[in-house]
Amino acid sequence: MATVKHYIQAARLRTLPLSVSGIIVGTGVACSEGKFNLLVFVLAIVTTIGFQVLSNFANDYGDGIKGTDDDRVGEQRLIAAGLITPKQMKTAMKLTIVITLVSAIALIYAAFGAENFITSVVFFVLGIASIIAAVKYTVGKSAYGYSGLGDVFVFFFFGMLSVLGSYYLYTHELTNILLLLPAAAFGMLSTAVLNLNNMRDQIQDKKANKNTLVVKLGSQKAKVYHFSLIIGALVLLVIYRTTQTTIMYKDWLFVLAFIPLFLNLKAVAQNIIFRELDKELKKVALSTFFCAILFTLGSFL
Repeated sequence: MATVKHYIQAARLRTLPLSVSGIIVGTGVACSEGKFNLLVFVLAIVTTIGFQVLSNFANDYGDGIKGTDDDRVGEQRLIAAGLITPKQMKTAMKLTIVITLVSAIALIYAAFGAENFITSVVFFVLGIASIIAAVKYTVGKSAYGYSGLGDVFVFFFFGMLSVLGSYYLYTHELTNILLLLPAAAFGMLSTAVLNLNNMRDQIQDKKANKNTLVVKLGSQKAKVYHFSLIIGALVLLVIYRTTQTTIMYKDWLFVLAFIPLFLNLKAVAQNIIFRELDKELKKVALSTFFCAILFTLGSFL
């Protein structure tokens, strides 16, 4: 019988800090411009966590019923382990969708009120798109995670939309084109986590016909791709910081987060046994979250 503990396991709590990294960055840049709303911040965090939990539930469900998780490394998959039934997981997904939608509507109202109807509709549509994307990653015959498009989803939703969207919630404008740099950087770091996950699971994924980008590229090219994501993110953040009018030591605090990321690159370069990459996932995910915190502190300290 499924327990609360099982659903918490299925929510994969270790993925949650990574999911809110973009929100923290967008909030930090808005704060540096003197624009902040505590209610908007709290609701943005809650909504984003809702999307992530939904994605994790859907991933457990989609991979579980397709047999992809039968020999999975890392955190236990609850459907594959027989601890949660597919029907129970579908119910959990529906409940999460309702809660997340309510939170998203409250967020939109807190940010724009009743006056900005068109903007509110646009953000509501983006919320619906996020829900569909979270579910369709592994669920259904046309699941895009099985055709190598998961990287695009992560880059857009956890980088571009998360940073730029959260910034817009506070400022109601998006005129600074340079914001594309940190948005893309954190999209790349988030994608690096997915790439690590797919590198770890490439043997099982290939057997299950889950054609992730790693399966398509092969392990050596996937390593090169991983290097380009992390180094590229660092370059974009450095370029962004050098464009600021005043540059102080605090503006470069985020570089500290790249120390463990460079250690990860060394581990990836030397890796032969794919299962051993599981321990690297937490390192990159938490380093990205740490980078978001330090980058934000540099924005408004």
